[in-house]
Amino acid sequence: MSEQKQSNKTDKEVESEFTSYYLQRATKEFAEDLDKVRTADDFKSDAIHVLVNALQQGTSMFSAKEQRMIVETKLITK
Repeated sequence: MSEQKQSNKTDKEVESEFTSYYLQRATKEFAEDLDKVRTADDFKSDAIHVLVNALQQGTSMFSAKEQRMIVETKLITK
């Protein structure tokens, strides 16, 4: 039997951890596309902030309950 770890994280902690996890997954999944954008002639360094914000918007597709479930699942599989 696998040991289940309980999460006593606050909603804010879950949201923060989920956002970090989501951004890691998104940047891994879109690595080639992001590299093309980054190396484009018209890409300016101040656009990184806009790009990160755009990627973070993807977290809004997940409810707080779904985010907690994903974060807690990550704890179990560690």
